[in-house]
Amino acid sequence: MIRLQNLTLQRGPQRLLEGAELTLYPGQKAGLVGANGAGKSSLFALLRGELMPDGGDSQMPPDWRIAHMRQEVDTLERLAVDYVLDGDETLRRVQAQLVAAEQEHDGVALARLHSELDSADGYTADARARKLLAGLGFSNEQMELAVGSFSGGWRMRLNLAQALMCPSELLLLDEPTNHLDLDAILWLEDWLKSYPGTLILISHDRDFLDAVVDHVVHLEQRKLTLYRGGYSAFERTRAERLAQQQQAFEKQQAQRAHMESFIRRFKAKATKARQAQSRIKALEKLEELAPAHIDSPFDFSFREADKVSSPLLDLSEGTLGYPGKQVLDKVKLQLVPGARIGLLGPNGAGKSTLIKTLAAELQPLGGHLQRGENLVIGYFAQHQLDALDPKASPLLHLQRIAAGEREQTLRDFLGGFDFRGDRCDEPVLNFSGGEKARLALALIAWGKPNLLLLDEPTNHLDLEMRLALTLALQDFEGAVLVVSHDRHLLKSTTDEFRLVADGRVEDFDGDLDDYARWLVDYRSRQQPAAAPEAAADKTDKRAQRQAAAALRQQLAPHKREADKLEKNLSEVHEQLAGLDARLADSALYESARKDELRDLLARQAALKVREGELEEAWLQALETLEALQSQLEANS
Repeated sequence: MIRLQNLTLQRGPQRLLEGAELTLYPGQKAGLVGANGAGKSSLFALLRGELMPDGGDSQMPPDWRIAHMRQEVDTLERLAVDYVLDGDETLRRVQAQLVAAEQEHDGVALARLHSELDSADGYTADARARKLLAGLGFSNEQMELAVGSFSGGWRMRLNLAQALMCPSELLLLDEPTNHLDLDAILWLEDWLKSYPGTLILISHDRDFLDAVVDHVVHLEQRKLTLYRGGYSAFERTRAERLAQQQQAFEKQQAQRAHMESFIRRFKAKATKARQAQSRIKALEKLEELAPAHIDSPFDFSFREADKVSSPLLDLSEGTLGYPGKQVLDKVKLQLVPGARIGLLGPNGAGKSTLIKTLAAELQPLGGHLQRGENLVIGYFAQHQLDALDPKASPLLHLQRIAAGEREQTLRDFLGGFDFRGDRCDEPVLNFSGGEKARLALALIAWGKPNLLLLDEPTNHLDLEMRLALTLALQDFEGAVLVVSHDRHLLKSTTDEFRLVADGRVEDFDGDLDDYARWLVDYRSRQQPAAAPEAAADKTDKRAQRQAAAALRQQLAPHKREADKLEKNLSEVHEQLAGLDARLADSALYESARKDELRDLLARQAALKVREGELEEAWLQALETLEALQSQLEANS
């Protein structure tokens, strides 16, 4: 187990932990939450042995292997799949020793090392690494590219895959979802649920925490408090505790009245039944949990637009993409005041392309895009953080777009985004990603937009800022079009979804649970054996019946393939058993029979490789069969 007793941890002059206590048992999955700068990453460094406690005691089993997600990449020439395999240090050690033993013709060492390689699942390592990469959104072609050819966000995905590849008893993940889209997050959730070791996870994605962890460790006022359950359970427990404090009563009641008023207004005009009900439930949950965020440093809203046009934007028969590359076709989208639309779709399907076109960063390749006379767009995308002036302060950034406004008014406004005192006057150069994102949102909020185009607005934001953004979007009177991997934000701020897939933008008549099921179906239809025409999503009854018929036709060949693979695997097992019996003969290791031994070991190595390939293919075939069978049952 992990046991921290009376622990004190200090970095420079700042004391992060003082008299802290924590016990985590093997197999527990804990989310580590707390304000930025509270010491979460320093606690990870302590557990990894990179820091020593300044007082108290930190205990952990000495034989535990620790895996963690690195924040840097130093081997840019390595192929992506090899870089991920490097995460398994035992595998790499045995492989290096095997090469040396083969060069020295050391038969005894070869036999021992092949046994170690088998124990480390070395023969299936390449297939497992590729499965991790596929789950995190890498194509087969990308797996063979050099690490240096990827952008920073994709390199972080490689670091995550490398951490997952490492056999471990303790897995430490610091913001693993920051550079993932919703598809990859859903895959990672399933992977972590089945992880058998102890997991400590730092994340600002509340739905992700709820899905993965069974405990929450709250770092607050230099203490560690362990709560049972996921993040929502932590919120409820903390809300109950804070609600009992008299000094919180007034703010709690004001927040509750505000939420009740908004829910009443929203219920009166809700139109999209299923998604509207999902949003109402999310709002009612926010109302219940409002006291847990009484001490939030964030409190802001989007300033009301001076004028509004209807429609704000009208795109018809749009062909969107880049010169020489069409991404979306026949796009029809009208945005009117009050519209709340979330964009869903697989990675690379064109969600950002659509938003960039609406924001005028891209010109349509075809069709007609009409902009309202009084349209004012507030556009947020990650690349805009780099466009901030590194030498300018938050106050100067705001003064540049608010000429003539009183300085105190601007300081008060920036205070709602937690830029207070000297922080208002410091240059952006050394700001964190979260601080830059907050400043970009502050500039948008000041500009009185009537249409918000938000492309992953929660990246780098902590849980309190995400909640403040959610509340601000609920009060916003204009239109919102948002792409986000934060499911809580989507559930709380959107009324309807559009699905971007297979070159089209279509209505999605469902909620995020339906979308998760759609993704399973979509992925199964992306298998090489799937018919190309099965790639288009259809949600009406007729299309479901057609899909079920197609799936039934697909079952037969997959069943035959699985049976064939199982038979071949059985034959390989018999051959390996025969070789093992021959290799058990001690006389075989005499010098006179070294050539015979070398040949037998080579045959054994080749068969084990073949065994690993067949096992992976057989398991994949069984998974495909199971997925197809589930679809048949769902559509019957």
